[in-house]
Amino acid sequence: MRIEADRDACIASGNCVMVAGAVFDQDDDGVVRPLVDEVPDAELDHAREAVNLCPASALRLVD
Repeated sequence: MRIEADRDACIASGNCVMVAGAVFDQDDDGVVRPLVDEVPDAELDHAREAVNLCPASALRLVD
């Protein structure tokens, strides 16, 4: 699976980085920045949690 991040919708809450730091980072403005193209199997549960916790619905997983 891969992750899609709508950087325009991101409100820089940082929830994604807190629960899936191996998958997400934030730029200097706090906007989400995916660290990987394909989510490693070992990080899939964390990535799913990050998608669910995103208050701006700026993240989604794509097959």
